[in-house]
Amino acid sequence: MNSRPDALWDKCQQLFRANVSGQAYDTWFKPCAFESYDETSKKLVIKVPSQMYYEYLEQNFIDLLQKVLVRVYGNGIRLVYHPVTDSQTGEGPKLMSDDTSAHFNQQPQKRGTMPPTVLDAAPQQLDPQLNPQQTFENYIEGMSNRLSRQVGLNIAANPNSQQFNPMFIYGPSGCGKTHLINAIGVKTHQMFPQKRVLYISARLFQVQYTNAVRQNTVNDFINFYQTIDLLLVDDIQEWMTAQRTQDTFFHIFDHLFRTGKRIILACDRPPVDLQGMNERLLTRFSCGLIAEVERPDEQLCVDILNDKIARGGLQIPDSVVQYIASTANGSVRDLEGVINSLLAYSVVYNAPVDLPLAEKVIKRSVKVEEKALSLEDIVQTVCDYYHVTTEAVNGKCRKREVVVPRQVAMYMVQKYTRMPAARIGKLVGGRDHSTVLHSCSQVEQRMKTDKEFCQQLQNIEQTIKTRA
Repeated sequence: MNSRPDALWDKCQQLFRANVSGQAYDTWFKPCAFESYDETSKKLVIKVPSQMYYEYLEQNFIDLLQKVLVRVYGNGIRLVYHPVTDSQTGEGPKLMSDDTSAHFNQQPQKRGTMPPTVLDAAPQQLDPQLNPQQTFENYIEGMSNRLSRQVGLNIAANPNSQQFNPMFIYGPSGCGKTHLINAIGVKTHQMFPQKRVLYISARLFQVQYTNAVRQNTVNDFINFYQTIDLLLVDDIQEWMTAQRTQDTFFHIFDHLFRTGKRIILACDRPPVDLQGMNERLLTRFSCGLIAEVERPDEQLCVDILNDKIARGGLQIPDSVVQYIASTANGSVRDLEGVINSLLAYSVVYNAPVDLPLAEKVIKRSVKVEEKALSLEDIVQTVCDYYHVTTEAVNGKCRKREVVVPRQVAMYMVQKYTRMPAARIGKLVGGRDHSTVLHSCSQVEQRMKTDKEFCQQLQNIEQTIKTRA
């Protein structure tokens, strides 16, 4: 051997750096240090920060390790790991036993073929189907998404941890759920390129499953999804009436969960409101973290707008930004649409973005009339009509003169907002979703037989529309 063993390890590090991303190298290879090499037994000992590093390297980079070590040290090289943290237990340094060491030889080549290069060690490629534009860098944090964003960052940095697994994210359309799960996938893929990450919509999953049934390849379909390390499924409410798709996903979910893989789901409602979903799936959805993403408040809308304006190179006065934020219904999609339209008008007509232009764009793209309808306004309207206080409706009183307004209030809120039943119940006296569903059912049944009651509801609805 012409070079010193420790210098050869430096060459190995150069090859590792050339064949993985910078983040993966800094995380998993750079902390590994040369300790000793025995030329007689060809045993190479390297120090690693912990046993977790040894396990991760063996699981995710074994091919790359083999190619590099054989190229640099030669055939027969035996790699032994020394987890440094073991020496802090008071029992003295420990080496991984020879039974768990890696013994490398060059794989035999077919005659007439070129010897393999280090790049041949790259893992099987999988298109993660992620949107590279939806990252944590442009996912602006606010009160409505803080918990979900922080947990998402933690998952991306520690994909092997089982904390918060599965993660179930729910919220109304346009609140940023798709952006968030994409950001988790993008970050994980950047930090751990060996991980098999896949984003898919529930609808496309269902189409793929249907095709697999037709082609008699269901087992292959299931086997493929069971190889994923981080599975991100969007809009799972699409499966509420698809029983066979649910059954198939249950087997995939169960395998991934039992083998320590990550599952992140996005939905427009909490698990308790997924009527028609298999009960055994619902129990698994609920065993991790259920995180709500609410519509952004006005301040977060301002922050999102300012970020998009800066990235798009626009010049928009603060007064116009404030106006857009206050009229775009708290929908991130509406905000994006307004900004894109303003950009187009500004470029085509070479005109500054001012308040009249913003008003014109918003009238064409946003249903502003929905903005004024809130749970508080609707409950107050009902209370005013029946001459009861909101405190009584939100309280525990079971008298008929309070129970009827309470039921009507829940019915009206569900009718005029997109709020899930669980959220309505929480805001109306801290009740559960079943109470809301029962109240709405009672109102609907009474409307069928009580004309006076129907007239009362019509009067209340007219007042609600007037306020809107």
